[in-house]
Amino acid sequence: MSGRSEKSRISSSRSWAAGLHGSNPSTYSPVCIEPQDGKMEADEIDALPGQPDGVDFDQYAGYVTVDQKAGRALFYYFVESPRNSSSNNPLILWLNGGPGCSSLGYGAMSELGPFRVNSDGQTLFRNDFAWNNVANVIFLESPAGVGFSFSNTSSDYDNAGDTTTAIDTYTFLVNWLERFPQYKSRDFFIAGESYAGHYVPQLASTILYNNENTNQTVINLKGIAVGNGLLDEAITLRGIYDNFWTRALNSDETYKGIHKYCDFANDTASEKCFDFTGQADDEIGDIDIYNIYAPICLDSSLKNGSHGSVHDFDPCTDYYVENYLNIPEVQKALHANQTEWTHCRDYAWTDRPPTILPILKNIIQSGVSVWIYSGDKDGRVPVAATRFSLNVLKLGVKKGWHAWYSEKEVGGYVVEYEGGLALVTVRGAGHLVPSNQPQRALTFISSFLQGTLPPSTP
Repeated sequence: MSGRSEKSRISSSRSWAAGLHGSNPSTYSPVCIEPQDGKMEADEIDALPGQPDGVDFDQYAGYVTVDQKAGRALFYYFVESPRNSSSNNPLILWLNGGPGCSSLGYGAMSELGPFRVNSDGQTLFRNDFAWNNVANVIFLESPAGVGFSFSNTSSDYDNAGDTTTAIDTYTFLVNWLERFPQYKSRDFFIAGESYAGHYVPQLASTILYNNENTNQTVINLKGIAVGNGLLDEAITLRGIYDNFWTRALNSDETYKGIHKYCDFANDTASEKCFDFTGQADDEIGDIDIYNIYAPICLDSSLKNGSHGSVHDFDPCTDYYVENYLNIPEVQKALHANQTEWTHCRDYAWTDRPPTILPILKNIIQSGVSVWIYSGDKDGRVPVAATRFSLNVLKLGVKKGWHAWYSEKEVGGYVVEYEGGLALVTVRGAGHLVPSNQPQRALTFISSFLQGTLPPSTP
């Protein structure tokens, strides 16, 4: 990142999405829409192997081609709201980060989806606080190469980046809505976490641009929610090391050395800075940086006859999920290609702006609701980093910092800014908020979808 002031970085921003397609709408080339007749019915899942009894919602999975010439297709898993709930529930697209991590393995199977995987790696149990209680949710594996998503053109994996990911995800959405036309007019929201701090605002910006400049489906975008998201790289580094010290994970000497030798404001670092940040990383020890007070996985072996509970998150969940999604019968039920599924894929990422704040500001000015939420036990993108980043926007406060409640306990804290931005913390949650605090996550996402702040009284 350059040494320009934060003020100039915001004021000199241009529409990121307009830059994708050229500033002149007449040069815009619409995305390709493939025939979708009959594909919704073909994608319906009869039942997932090992799912519990009493499933009262419909679920779908399959591929949507986003580039016919390259043979590039993205895999999705879609869960509708229970059949006896409102037929007008909104539509959410969920995106995990990485870049290169799966929204099926994390979002659907470990966080906000209707099921989680038992420690036997073979069966599922119900998540009572799944987000499909209040919305219809699409989990998208993106970009191509993540999870079951693929391309027949191997160079696509070498050219993945923020720009191509936003374009492909928009292309997916337009085609998916042709496959599920009953959702074309629904209120639409985008949510995600971590590197989705890039994905979500960039997709929202792309949608807003295309809504103005195309005769294709106008997507009814109402709001975006980003959890523990990477918003500004240099500011996030400052927040990480400040958080280490305030959480008693680093020594005073290390903290002082970092602030003496590291110039986060101008994104410059000396050898001394690297020495002290390396020392800070060493001092932390063997903990889960994504949930600093949680136990780590000490026994990843499968355990027959053991059944999980959504109230007690198992730190070895990743191993159970990976085993489950590699069962041939499971892949067949999901209409997925038979492949070796993994949580994340490494990429030589081709483009990533050092800050996403100008895009976020443009979205706020468009009238779309923006919520930034943060689990307060995360060490990777801590609350401090998020607060430092949002302060750059210099927004006026509409409703000051106060506690919000889930059931009869404080669920976290919230501040509402002018223009429709809210910062929400989730007490007792790490980087993957719905994993650690599913009930509190459902409380705040329900409020977000309704356009109100979380409850301020028990």
